[in-house]
This record gives sequence, structure tokens and C-alpha cells, in this order.
Amino acid sequence: MLRFFRPALNRTWRFLRQVSGDDAYERYLRLYAANQKKHRHQAPPLSREAFFKAWQDEKWDGIKRCC
Repeated sequence: MLRFFRPALNRTWRFLRQVSGDDAYERYLRLYAANQKKHRHQAPPLSREAFFKAWQDEKWDGIKRCC
């Protein structure tokens, strides 16, 4: 019975991680690897801590309102 629910649970878990931003670092690494093949980056990818700090800084720094 579990084998019928496991795929649905996995899809739900992946969806929740994507919506919440929990998988942002993994998506960044996949995008970095794909772009490295095209552009030959010289710098290594950001660490998890540096990525999270940059992500938070971009999200919250500056004025983020209309009025």
C-alpha cells in the first residue's frame, strides 16, 4: 500500500520545498552547473551560507513598497 502513496508524497514534498524556497540552494547549484558548461565560470559556486545571505539581502534590502 505504501508504494501507491510514496510517489504522491514525494511530489507533494518537492512542491512544498519549492514553494517555501527550501530548495533554492539546490536549484542554484543545478543552474550554476548548467551555465558553467556554457560560460566556463572561473569562480566556484557560493557556499550554502553565502548563498542564503545573498538571497536574504536581495529579498529584504532596500525599499520594497509602492508608497
